[in-house]
Amino acid sequence: MQEYMLFGQVANFKTNSNIPIEKFPIAINTKLKKSILIKSAEEVDERFHSRLSCKQKTYRYIIDNSKYGSAIYRNLETHIGVKLDVEKMQKAIKYFEGEHDFKAFKASGTSSKSSVRKIYKAQVIKKENEKIWIELTGNGFLYNMVRIISGTLVEVGMGKIEPEEIPNIINSKKRENAGKTLPPQGLYLLKVEYDKT
Repeated sequence: MQEYMLFGQVANFKTNSNIPIEKFPIAINTKLKKSILIKSAEEVDERFHSRLSCKQKTYRYIIDNSKYGSAIYRNLETHIGVKLDVEKMQKAIKYFEGEHDFKAFKASGTSSKSSVRKIYKAQVIKKENEKIWIELTGNGFLYNMVRIISGTLVEVGMGKIEPEEIPNIINSKKRENAGKTLPPQGLYLLKVEYDKT
């Protein structure tokens, strides 16, 4: 099963290769599956770690809110045929901004010691062709956190949860109070950012 699409994934490794750094993407891409593509390469400090040095990430979850969905894009987005109230979703998502304990939005079995995370920007965007984008930028995310937040917002869009209930759900720290975990189809890692220094 497709876990999610990675547009902004970063990896690091040590090498003694003599290949010029600008040639690395071409050299590596010849050895990879067609579903993986290296876009660029650069030299970094030896202390750099692609996961631990990350300062913020941006995820997008795509919902097809048309009546019948799409056969072509069925593995790239999640179809929800019930018409969603996007304005309510837009109001609700703003409650996720800031630093919170997101225990209510983490999957069981998550190994993270702390469930406190900071969301810098959260938005629901209505696109053409009845697409809805849910975008979250934060300093880190718990396992399935984006999919659970998205599922909670879908329930807001369906009228099952009111936008004003979101702070109480966050503060309850109880997984059962949040919405369902949406499928992996539709989840995209867009961007990973590091310190400029």
